[in-house]
Amino acid sequence: MKKGLMFLATLALASSALAQKQTITVGVYPNLDDVVKAAIPGFVKANPNIDVKLVVLEWADHHNALTTALATGAGAQDVVAVDFGYVAKFAEGAGLENLARAPYNGNTLKNRFVTYTFPQATHQGRLVAIPTDIGPGTMYYRTDMLKKAGVTPADLNRSWDSYITNGRKVVAANPGSFLIPDASTVASIIIRTNIPAGQGVYFDKANKVLVGPENKRFMDACTTAKKVRDAKLDARAGGAFSPEWITAFQKGNLATEFSGAWLAGHLQNWLAKDFAGKWNVQQLPGGTFASWGGSFYAIPTQSKNKAAAWQFINYMTTNRDQQVLAFKTTGAFPALKAANNAPLFNEGVPYLANQKARVLWRNAATRIQPLEVHRQDPIAEEIVNTAIGSVLDGSRDCNAALAEAKQLIERRARR
Repeated sequence: MKKGLMFLATLALASSALAQKQTITVGVYPNLDDVVKAAIPGFVKANPNIDVKLVVLEWADHHNALTTALATGAGAQDVVAVDFGYVAKFAEGAGLENLARAPYNGNTLKNRFVTYTFPQATHQGRLVAIPTDIGPGTMYYRTDMLKKAGVTPADLNRSWDSYITNGRKVVAANPGSFLIPDASTVASIIIRTNIPAGQGVYFDKANKVLVGPENKRFMDACTTAKKVRDAKLDARAGGAFSPEWITAFQKGNLATEFSGAWLAGHLQNWLAKDFAGKWNVQQLPGGTFASWGGSFYAIPTQSKNKAAAWQFINYMTTNRDQQVLAFKTTGAFPALKAANNAPLFNEGVPYLANQKARVLWRNAATRIQPLEVHRQDPIAEEIVNTAIGSVLDGSRDCNAALAEAKQLIERRARR
């Protein structure tokens, strides 16, 4: 903490303004709001001249409101949380402060964070946000369901074919159960794996669209998801946090799910708290690794309290104790490397039957390659999801759906 304060002391950030009591507004989405609530007492104690007012909206509502606020130049909070999928979109305009420049000099912090995070927040030399948490991709599985079927965790994650073959056994041995909430999740995780370093999910460095039937990554994602659907292994619950998805977890009839490390916090706190001790985690199928979400903090240029906002961001992202507290609070995996050596990592996770899952997530985080982000990523993702959805409902085949998706993305990217 002393090093952080010394660093801040070197910034020429309106020190006279900080001498008086001021309030900053912080805009976040669930369950990042729980992290901020837990952090406020410590932050205010270290910064008695700054009060924090929290503004919480649902994930989609938060980003929609922020899109409007940045476009109009009014309505944004002093500090705003940004999901990694939206960083590049917001970086395109001038609505966020360039934290690489003085007085922030944010790039001096780069080596303190997990390698792949800063490239996600950097666009054409502009650093628009600082990472706070990451989402190492992981497979969640119900130990009791696998045991009843005589299937081992290794059987499920040897390969995607093995996942489907053994998933049939799990569903057969557990009447009324499903292997996964929705087959589209399988497509989503495959799309995010085996990406060459420096390339994006949907675009390459030259802005060329990567989506299409000729791209093995997208074709494998589509055909594998279709196999899951055709085998009647998914609950057809839709995307994460849909009402059907939530209900499926609460019923306790799901055998696996793919998500980021952060899902453990949701399972424990509200999503499936009646099934504590029955869930475990392991790496993704086929020895692959992928980033599944992550959050950043940014400062809108319209903020009237930039000095205090920067102090808040530094506290939330570079304070080791705070990063560990966030991990304890919601399972938000620390982006700060120093926090990844905390004693907490050697402890078992009670909800996960005391499995030392944090070590597994830490190992995954070191294997994830940096990805290029593109301002059109959210649009490309929506188009691809719609295309794969048309395959899963039987109205298109993978070749036609991906070919059309490529054309749509190219058309939107030219605008």
